[in-house]
Amino acid sequence: MLDRVAAEVLSRDPRLGPVRLVCVDGPAGSGKTTFAGLLAERLGAEVVHTDDLLDGWGDLEGMWPRLEEWVLAPLAAGRPGRYRRYDWGIARFAEWHDVPAAPVLVLEGCGSARRAVAPSAALCVWVEADPAVRRARGLDRDGEAVLPHWADWTADEDRHFAAERTRERADVLVDANDWGRMGA
Repeated sequence: MLDRVAAEVLSRDPRLGPVRLVCVDGPAGSGKTTFAGLLAERLGAEVVHTDDLLDGWGDLEGMWPRLEEWVLAPLAAGRPGRYRRYDWGIARFAEWHDVPAAPVLVLEGCGSARRAVAPSAALCVWVEADPAVRRARGLDRDGEAVLPHWADWTADEDRHFAAERTRERADVLVDANDWGRMGA
């Protein structure tokens, strides 16, 4: 599947200035980061994680203006973008990261494939897994400390995805319940 998706990305014209933007969206713990990393590796692309642009929990909608201003608008103009990474350990924005105006950029995270980016996205991917699988992955990745935030975050995601109809608008659907079936 990854090879097919990579070939599809490369077959499409850039729509964000000189950049083919690939948005990898889906609910928490679904496998977005894993899929985006593997796809970026095949494409020789950078990955920007929307988690790095959130200003803490509850900022699913608030991160978008930062992403547009810092990354998407400069790339659309053919210039490099940059963003400040949110440091979850100290609960504030930290260092700046450069984003080159390269042939492909993978934008990964909840809310990455919202309607506002559709005109600029070469391809939108929806990654999904069963709720129990997602919760187990999230707790394995982030530890029990996230448990108090999990219900509120997933409720925010549900509202966002319902309003945006993200899954229905995706170009590619990835069932990430069993990564062994993803194949090459």
